[in-house]
Amino acid sequence: MKRRTFIKNTGIFGSSILFGKNLALATTAPEFKIVRIDPSKRKFTSAAIEKAISDFNKNVKNKELAWLFNNCFPNTLDTTVTYSENGGKPDTYVITGDIDAMWLRDSTAQVWPYMPFIEKDPKLKSLIAGVIFRQAKCINKDPYANAFYDDDSKVGEWKNDLTDMRPGLHERKWEIDSLCYPIRLSYHYWKHTGDVKPFDAHWQQAVKAILKTFKEQQRKNGDGPYHFQRNTAWATDGVPMNGYGYPVKPVGLICSAFRPSDDATIYSFLIPSNFFAVVSLKQAAEMMTVIANDSATAAELTALSNEVASALKEHATVTHSKYGKVYAYEVNGFGSYNLMDDANIPSLLAMPYLGAVEASDEVYQNTRKLLLSEDNPFYFKGTAAEGIGGPHIGKDMIWPLSLIARGLTSSDDQEIRYCIQTLQKTHGGTGFMHESFHKDDPAKFTRSWFAWANTIFGEFLWKTYQTKPQLLS
Repeated sequence: MKRRTFIKNTGIFGSSILFGKNLALATTAPEFKIVRIDPSKRKFTSAAIEKAISDFNKNVKNKELAWLFNNCFPNTLDTTVTYSENGGKPDTYVITGDIDAMWLRDSTAQVWPYMPFIEKDPKLKSLIAGVIFRQAKCINKDPYANAFYDDDSKVGEWKNDLTDMRPGLHERKWEIDSLCYPIRLSYHYWKHTGDVKPFDAHWQQAVKAILKTFKEQQRKNGDGPYHFQRNTAWATDGVPMNGYGYPVKPVGLICSAFRPSDDATIYSFLIPSNFFAVVSLKQAAEMMTVIANDSATAAELTALSNEVASALKEHATVTHSKYGKVYAYEVNGFGSYNLMDDANIPSLLAMPYLGAVEASDEVYQNTRKLLLSEDNPFYFKGTAAEGIGGPHIGKDMIWPLSLIARGLTSSDDQEIRYCIQTLQKTHGGTGFMHESFHKDDPAKFTRSWFAWANTIFGEFLWKTYQTKPQLLS
C-alpha cells in the first residue's frame, strides 16, 4: 500500500480537505457543516441504510455523534463502489477510498457493516453479491495478490517489484487474511439470505484456489512458489531472504509474508491470521458440502482447519512474566516469537470480532491486557488519546481501527463509552475517521478518505445504538 503523507487540518468542522470539489458546504447546525458527499454525486444509495441514518439521527441526542454517523456509515456506498452486471451477474468493484484499487480485505470490511440490512433492501443485496462475484474473479486471477484494478489491462504501479506481477494486479503482497475475508463475506451473505446463486463453479474454483494456496504456504515442501521483494528504503515493504522470508519450521501453521497492514511479517506464522483461517476454512467446508455437494473438497478444508487449530494450541501461546499465558503476534515454529499487536484487522485484539476466539477466553483476556498497555510496543499514549498503531505509519500514530476494535470486542460499558468518546474527539474537525492520527494532535492525520475506518465506525455506533443506546448520550 502507498506510504502516507500527513495531513494537517487547521480548519473548523467541515474542513474542505475532504473529497475536494465534492464537499458540500451547507450547514445542518451552527457547528456541523455538511461534509457528506452531495446526493447527486453518490455512487450508490440504499433505502435501508438511509432509514438507519434517519432513525439514529432522530433518537440519539448527542448531535456530534449523529453527525458522524451520518457522514461515516454510508461512506463506502457514497464514494467507493461501482456496480454493474457481468454476464447477467452482479459485479461490484470497491476502491479503498483515496487509492483506486480493490483490496480483497478492505472490500469485504467496507461492505460488512451493511450485512444486517440486505434482507430489507434488494439493491443492497445485489451490490454485496456483486462484491462476492468480483472477489472470486480476483482470486482466480492470482490468489497471492492482495489488491486489484478494475481494468485487467492495467499493470500495478509497483513495476519494479520482484515477484510474479501480471496485468490487472495493483499489488502482490501475500496475506492470509486476503483469502479469509471473501469467505467471511460469502458465508454470512448465504446465512442472511439463503441465496446460493453467487456460489457457482466460478466461486467454487476460487475456494479450491484458496485451499491450494494455504497448503502451499504451510511450507511443508520447501518455500513454495511465492516470493516478493521491492526496491525501497522502507524495510517493511520488502521480504528478506530472497523474497521468501526468514526460515520457519513446518508445524502446520500457514505462512503470511505480509500483515493486514501490508507490512512484512518478521516471523511468517502470523497468529491472528491463522486463527482467522481456522474459522474461514470451516465456513468454506460447510458451503462446499451444502451448496456445491463437493464432499471431497469439504473434507480437505476441514482437515486443514483442524490441523491449523491444533498447531495454534501448541505454538500460538507464550508465558509472560506479568500477564501469564498470552497469544504471540508472530512465531516461527522454532520457539521465536513477537509480542505486539497491529491496529489492522485481523489483529490479536479483534479476534473475537472475527469469531476466531471467544472474548471470554482466558488467554485472550490476558493478551488484551498486554495489548492495551505500554508493554505493547505499538501502544501509544498521548495528551489527545491512547491506542494501538503499527509500523505502517510509525511511532505515536494511533489508528481509529484499534479503538473501534476495542469497543466492538468489549462488554464493559465504561470501556465502550471511552472508545466512542475518544473517536468523537479525534476526527480532527473533519467529520470522518482516518487511517491514523497523532496521539497529541488529532488534526495531524493520514488519509482523509479511508472508507473502511468510516464504515466500521458506523458499525460500532449502530451496534451500540441497538444494544446499549444509553452510552451514546
